[in-house]
Amino acid sequence: MGELVQLEAACGIATIRLVRPPLNVLDARAQAELRAAAIEAEARGDVEAVVLWGSERVFSAGADIREMRSLPAARVAEFAQHLQLAFTQVASITKPVVAAVAGIALGGGCELAITADHRIGGENLRIGQPEILIGVIPGAGGTQRLPSLIGAGRATDLILTGRTLDAAGALAIGLVDRVVAPDRVYPEALAWARQFVGGPASALRAAKRAIGAGIAEGTRRGLDVEREEFVGLFSGRDQRIGMNHFLERGTGKPAFVGY
Repeated sequence: MGELVQLEAACGIATIRLVRPPLNVLDARAQAELRAAAIEAEARGDVEAVVLWGSERVFSAGADIREMRSLPAARVAEFAQHLQLAFTQVASITKPVVAAVAGIALGGGCELAITADHRIGGENLRIGQPEILIGVIPGAGGTQRLPSLIGAGRATDLILTGRTLDAAGALAIGLVDRVVAPDRVYPEALAWARQFVGGPASALRAAKRAIGAGIAEGTRRGLDVEREEFVGLFSGRDQRIGMNHFLERGTGKPAFVGY
Protein backbone atom coordinates (compact mmCIF):
# COMPACT_ATOMS: atom_id res chain seq x y z
CA MET A 1 0.00 0.00 0.00
CA GLY A 2 1.28 3.44 -0.88
CA GLU A 3 1.48 6.33 1.53
CA LEU A 4 -0.03 8.97 -0.77
CA VAL A 5 -2.37 6.73 -2.74
CA GLN A 6 -3.92 3.81 -0.92
CA LEU A 7 -5.86 0.82 -2.19
CA GLU A 8 -8.31 -0.99 0.04
CA ALA A 9 -10.55 -3.82 -1.14
CA ALA A 10 -13.65 -5.25 0.51
CA CYS A 11 -16.72 -7.11 -0.75
CA GLY A 12 -15.54 -7.06 -4.37
CA ILE A 13 -14.86 -3.30 -4.51
CA ALA A 14 -11.48 -1.59 -4.44
CA THR A 15 -11.15 2.00 -3.31
CA ILE A 16 -8.18 3.92 -4.68
CA ARG A 17 -7.89 6.84 -2.27
CA LEU A 18 -5.73 9.94 -2.50
CA VAL A 19 -4.30 10.75 0.94
CA ARG A 20 -2.00 13.72 0.61
CA PRO A 21 -3.74 16.46 2.62
CA PRO A 22 -4.66 19.20 2.49
CA LEU A 23 -5.20 19.23 -1.30
CA ASN A 24 -4.22 15.73 -2.47
CA VAL A 25 -1.70 17.24 -4.86
CA LEU A 26 -0.28 14.64 -7.25
CA ASP A 27 3.49 14.93 -7.25
CA ALA A 28 5.74 12.42 -9.01
CA ARG A 29 5.62 10.03 -6.07
CA ALA A 30 1.83 10.15 -5.87
CA GLN A 31 1.62 9.59 -9.61
CA ALA A 32 3.75 6.47 -9.30
CA GLU A 33 1.61 5.19 -6.44
CA LEU A 34 -1.55 5.92 -8.42
CA ARG A 35 -0.25 3.86 -11.32
CA ALA A 36 0.70 1.00 -8.98
CA ALA A 37 -2.75 1.07 -7.36
CA ALA A 38 -4.44 0.91 -10.77
CA ILE A 39 -2.28 -2.04 -11.79
CA GLU A 40 -3.14 -3.84 -8.56
CA ALA A 41 -6.87 -3.13 -8.88
CA GLU A 42 -6.84 -4.53 -12.41
CA ALA A 43 -4.89 -7.65 -11.44
CA ARG A 44 -6.74 -8.65 -8.28
CA GLY A 45 -9.30 -11.40 -8.74
CA ASP A 46 -11.26 -10.26 -5.69
CA VAL A 47 -11.90 -6.82 -7.21
CA GLU A 48 -14.88 -6.42 -9.54
CA ALA A 49 -15.33 -2.63 -9.45
CA VAL A 50 -13.24 0.39 -8.44
CA VAL A 51 -13.95 3.67 -6.65
CA LEU A 52 -11.66 6.71 -6.98
CA TRP A 53 -11.87 8.84 -3.84
CA GLY A 54 -10.22 11.67 -1.95
CA SER A 55 -12.28 13.15 0.87
CA GLU A 56 -15.50 15.06 1.43
CA ARG A 57 -13.61 18.36 1.04
CA VAL A 58 -11.14 17.65 -1.75
CA PHE A 59 -10.73 15.13 -4.52
CA SER A 60 -7.47 16.52 -5.90
CA ALA A 61 -6.09 19.95 -6.75
CA GLY A 62 -4.00 18.37 -9.50
CA ALA A 63 -0.29 18.11 -10.16
CA ASP A 64 2.31 19.67 -7.88
CA ILE A 65 3.02 23.11 -9.37
CA ARG A 66 6.00 23.70 -7.08
CA GLU A 67 7.55 20.46 -8.33
CA MET A 68 6.86 21.32 -11.96
CA ARG A 69 8.20 24.86 -11.63
CA SER A 70 11.58 23.52 -10.54
CA LEU A 71 11.89 20.96 -13.33
CA PRO A 72 14.90 21.46 -15.62
CA ALA A 73 13.95 21.52 -19.29
CA ALA A 74 15.71 18.20 -19.86
CA ARG A 75 13.35 16.44 -17.42
CA VAL A 76 10.03 17.87 -18.56
CA ALA A 77 9.46 15.19 -21.22
CA GLU A 78 10.11 12.41 -18.70
CA PHE A 79 7.78 14.04 -16.17
CA ALA A 80 5.01 14.42 -18.76
CA GLN A 81 5.39 10.80 -19.84
CA HIS A 82 5.11 9.47 -16.28
CA LEU A 83 2.14 11.75 -15.62
CA GLN A 84 0.25 10.41 -18.62
CA LEU A 85 1.21 6.82 -17.86
CA ALA A 86 -0.33 7.03 -14.39
CA PHE A 87 -3.65 8.40 -15.62
CA THR A 88 -3.75 6.10 -18.63
CA GLN A 89 -3.28 3.15 -16.28
CA VAL A 90 -6.40 4.20 -14.38
CA ALA A 91 -8.33 4.75 -17.61
CA SER A 92 -7.25 1.28 -18.77
CA ILE A 93 -8.84 -0.58 -15.85
CA THR A 94 -11.24 -3.02 -17.51
CA LYS A 95 -13.57 -3.15 -14.50
CA PRO A 96 -16.29 -0.56 -13.85
CA VAL A 97 -14.76 2.56 -12.28
CA VAL A 98 -16.61 5.36 -10.50
CA ALA A 99 -15.10 8.62 -9.29
CA ALA A 100 -16.45 10.01 -6.01
CA VAL A 101 -15.70 13.68 -6.59
CA ALA A 102 -16.34 16.01 -3.68
CA GLY A 103 -14.85 19.46 -3.18
CA ILE A 104 -11.91 20.50 -5.30
CA ALA A 105 -11.19 18.65 -8.56
CA LEU A 106 -8.96 20.93 -10.57
CA GLY A 107 -6.37 20.28 -13.27
CA GLY A 108 -5.11 16.76 -12.70
CA GLY A 109 -7.99 16.21 -10.28
CA CYS A 110 -10.46 16.81 -13.08
CA GLU A 111 -8.36 14.66 -15.42
CA LEU A 112 -8.38 11.81 -12.90
CA ALA A 113 -12.15 12.05 -12.48
CA ILE A 114 -12.72 11.76 -16.23
CA THR A 115 -10.72 8.53 -16.42
CA ALA A 116 -13.69 6.90 -14.68
CA ASP A 117 -16.81 5.44 -16.28
CA HIS A 118 -19.16 7.32 -13.95
CA ARG A 119 -18.81 10.38 -11.73
CA ILE A 120 -20.77 11.25 -8.60
CA GLY A 121 -20.18 14.86 -7.57
CA GLY A 122 -20.62 16.60 -4.26
CA GLU A 123 -22.72 19.72 -3.86
CA ASN A 124 -19.48 21.49 -2.88
CA LEU A 125 -17.75 20.59 -6.15
CA ARG A 126 -15.38 22.95 -7.97
CA ILE A 127 -14.08 21.29 -11.11
CA GLY A 128 -12.19 22.40 -14.20
CA GLN A 129 -8.96 22.61 -16.18
CA PRO A 130 -7.29 25.89 -15.12
CA GLU A 131 -3.82 25.02 -16.45
CA ILE A 132 -4.00 27.73 -19.12
CA LEU A 133 -3.99 30.33 -16.34
CA ILE A 134 -0.45 29.31 -15.36
CA GLY A 135 0.80 29.18 -18.94
CA VAL A 136 0.50 25.47 -19.72
CA ILE A 137 -2.18 23.02 -20.89
CA PRO A 138 -3.64 19.85 -19.36
CA GLY A 139 -0.97 17.16 -19.46
CA ALA A 140 -2.68 14.07 -18.05
CA GLY A 141 -5.19 13.44 -20.82
CA GLY A 142 -7.56 16.37 -20.41
CA THR A 143 -7.29 17.62 -23.99
CA GLN A 144 -8.32 14.17 -25.23
CA ARG A 145 -10.71 12.70 -22.67
CA LEU A 146 -12.67 15.85 -21.87
CA PRO A 147 -13.89 16.42 -25.49
CA SER A 148 -14.94 12.77 -25.67
CA LEU A 149 -16.98 13.19 -22.51
CA ILE A 150 -18.67 16.58 -22.90
CA GLY A 151 -18.11 17.47 -26.55
CA ALA A 152 -15.38 19.42 -28.29
CA GLY A 153 -17.00 22.84 -27.97
CA ARG A 154 -17.59 22.69 -24.23
CA ALA A 155 -14.21 21.11 -23.55
CA THR A 156 -12.41 23.71 -25.64
CA ASP A 157 -14.18 26.49 -23.75
CA LEU A 158 -13.16 25.07 -20.37
CA ILE A 159 -9.57 24.43 -21.42
CA LEU A 160 -9.01 27.77 -23.18
CA THR A 161 -10.63 29.92 -20.50
CA GLY A 162 -9.48 27.94 -17.48
CA ARG A 163 -12.80 28.63 -15.79
CA THR A 164 -14.15 26.25 -13.18
CA LEU A 165 -17.64 24.89 -12.67
CA ASP A 166 -19.73 24.31 -9.60
CA ALA A 167 -21.75 21.13 -9.12
CA ALA A 168 -24.79 22.43 -11.01
CA GLY A 169 -22.68 23.56 -13.96
CA ALA A 170 -20.81 20.25 -14.10
CA LEU A 171 -24.06 18.30 -13.99
CA ALA A 172 -25.62 20.43 -16.73
CA ILE A 173 -22.89 19.55 -19.25
CA GLY A 174 -22.45 15.91 -18.22
CA LEU A 175 -19.10 16.34 -16.50
CA VAL A 176 -20.65 14.58 -13.51
CA ASP A 177 -23.56 12.17 -13.69
CA ARG A 178 -25.19 12.90 -10.35
CA VAL A 179 -24.85 15.39 -7.49
CA VAL A 180 -25.36 14.54 -3.82
CA ALA A 181 -24.42 15.98 -0.45
CA PRO A 182 -20.65 15.79 0.23
CA ASP A 183 -21.08 13.16 2.94
CA ARG A 184 -23.06 10.98 0.51
CA VAL A 185 -20.56 11.05 -2.37
CA TYR A 186 -18.50 8.05 -1.28
CA PRO A 187 -21.47 5.90 -0.09
CA GLU A 188 -23.29 6.58 -3.37
CA ALA A 189 -20.16 5.67 -5.33
CA LEU A 190 -19.92 2.40 -3.40
CA ALA A 191 -23.57 1.70 -4.16
CA TRP A 192 -22.97 2.29 -7.87
CA ALA A 193 -19.95 -0.04 -7.82
CA ARG A 194 -21.78 -2.70 -5.82
CA GLN A 195 -24.19 -3.45 -8.66
CA PHE A 196 -21.32 -5.05 -10.62
CA VAL A 197 -20.19 -7.43 -7.88
CA GLY A 198 -21.12 -10.93 -8.98
CA GLY A 199 -21.92 -9.62 -12.44
CA PRO A 200 -20.78 -10.76 -15.89
CA ALA A 201 -17.16 -9.63 -15.54
CA SER A 202 -16.12 -10.84 -18.97
CA ALA A 203 -18.95 -8.95 -20.67
CA LEU A 204 -18.21 -5.81 -18.67
CA ARG A 205 -14.57 -5.94 -19.79
CA ALA A 206 -15.65 -6.53 -23.38
CA ALA A 207 -18.02 -3.56 -23.30
CA LYS A 208 -15.33 -1.24 -21.97
CA ARG A 209 -12.83 -2.40 -24.58
CA ALA A 210 -15.30 -1.85 -27.42
CA ILE A 211 -16.33 1.59 -26.17
CA GLY A 212 -12.69 2.58 -25.66
CA ALA A 213 -11.71 1.44 -29.13
CA GLY A 214 -14.45 3.51 -30.72
CA ILE A 215 -13.44 6.63 -28.81
CA ALA A 216 -9.72 6.22 -29.46
CA GLU A 217 -9.75 4.89 -33.02
CA GLY A 218 -13.11 5.84 -34.51
CA THR A 219 -16.40 4.10 -35.21
CA ARG A 220 -15.08 1.72 -37.87
CA ARG A 221 -12.45 0.27 -35.58
CA GLY A 222 -14.90 0.33 -32.68
CA LEU A 223 -17.34 -1.79 -34.66
CA ASP A 224 -14.62 -4.31 -35.43
CA VAL A 225 -13.71 -4.59 -31.75
CA GLU A 226 -17.38 -4.79 -30.78
CA ARG A 227 -17.89 -7.72 -33.15
CA GLU A 228 -14.74 -9.48 -31.95
CA GLU A 229 -15.69 -9.06 -28.30
CA PHE A 230 -19.29 -10.14 -28.93
CA VAL A 231 -18.15 -13.32 -30.66
CA GLY A 232 -15.55 -14.04 -28.00
CA LEU A 233 -18.12 -13.98 -25.21
CA PHE A 234 -19.81 -17.05 -26.69
CA SER A 235 -16.82 -19.17 -25.69
CA GLY A 236 -17.34 -18.42 -22.00
CA ARG A 237 -19.82 -19.62 -19.42
CA ASP A 238 -21.45 -16.30 -18.55
CA GLN A 239 -23.13 -16.03 -21.94
CA ARG A 240 -24.80 -19.42 -21.49
CA ILE A 241 -25.68 -18.71 -17.86
CA GLY A 242 -27.21 -15.34 -18.73
CA MET A 243 -29.23 -16.50 -21.74
CA ASN A 244 -30.45 -19.66 -20.03
CA HIS A 245 -31.53 -17.69 -16.99
CA PHE A 246 -33.46 -15.22 -19.14
CA LEU A 247 -35.25 -17.93 -21.15
CA GLU A 248 -36.06 -20.05 -18.10
CA ARG A 249 -36.74 -17.41 -15.42
CA GLY A 250 -37.05 -14.05 -17.15
CA THR A 251 -35.32 -10.94 -15.93
CA GLY A 252 -33.17 -11.00 -12.81
CA LYS A 253 -29.56 -11.43 -11.80
CA PRO A 254 -28.06 -14.76 -12.86
CA ALA A 255 -25.29 -16.40 -10.86
CA PHE A 256 -22.45 -15.39 -13.20
CA VAL A 257 -19.02 -16.94 -12.81
CA GLY A 258 -17.02 -14.15 -14.43
CA TYR A 259 -15.90 -15.75 -17.71
